[in-house]
Amino acid sequence: MIGPKEQAVVTLFGKYARTIDSGVNFTLPWPIEQVDVEDVRTFTVDSIPEGEAEKLMLTSDKNLVDLSYLVRWNIKNLVNYKFRLTDPKESVREVAEAAMRASIAQISLNDALSGAGRAQVEQDVRERMQRILDYYKAGVAVQGVEIKKADPPSKVVTAFQQVTVAQQEAERDRSEARAWAQQLLARAQGDAEAFDKVYQQYKLAPEVTKRRMYYETMERVLRDNDTVVAEAKGVTPYLPLSEVKRRAADAAPDAAAKGGQ
Repeated sequence: MIGPKEQAVVTLFGKYARTIDSGVNFTLPWPIEQVDVEDVRTFTVDSIPEGEAEKLMLTSDKNLVDLSYLVRWNIKNLVNYKFRLTDPKESVREVAEAAMRASIAQISLNDALSGAGRAQVEQDVRERMQRILDYYKAGVAVQGVEIKKADPPSKVVTAFQQVTVAQQEAERDRSEARAWAQQLLARAQGDAEAFDKVYQQYKLAPEVTKRRMYYETMERVLRDNDTVVAEAKGVTPYLPLSEVKRRAADAAPDAAAKGGQ
């Protein structure tokens, strides 16, 4: 009896005789014929490396990265699977490691750690594995490769963390600088537009515009001064602005009271 997900190879005196599928089949008794049953439809999932072991691989920029990944495969040709390779399961693991090393050697450390292009690496590894296994007629179909972890080597992980923090701080500083530059540019554009407007008025009436600009400038400069010394005909040399302001402030309540009466 062969299960619904199984197939079996029958050997006659140790030599391959035939393949039988799921269901009820009849064979000669052992030792004349021997039946070797395998599950050909359930995926086998290999974790590389096993457990928490470190698996270091070299990137294109000559750095090391610690990788762990999964490989899913199943049997597609039971005869080849049973008779072409001495240890097909171990062969699949070795082919997976060789294909992964070849693919990682084509990307940089930053791409390996950040996950950029990870899907492409997984696709490349699957295709490399399938080509190699087909060349050896291993009878195996690679269903997929999944990278679980990509970390710097444990001995230098602290240094990598410091570099990551420094990169984040640098990116933050660049963002702040870009924001400041945009604000400065917007302010400069606003000042330029204001100048253009004043210039248009100046061309229409130069003397009036110059006098208005002079008055506005003097008002802005002298607004917070308490004392002003001026040299001009008909103008008091010493202007006690603070006293004038005080008297104006005192007069304001009186004027308001008279207006109420």
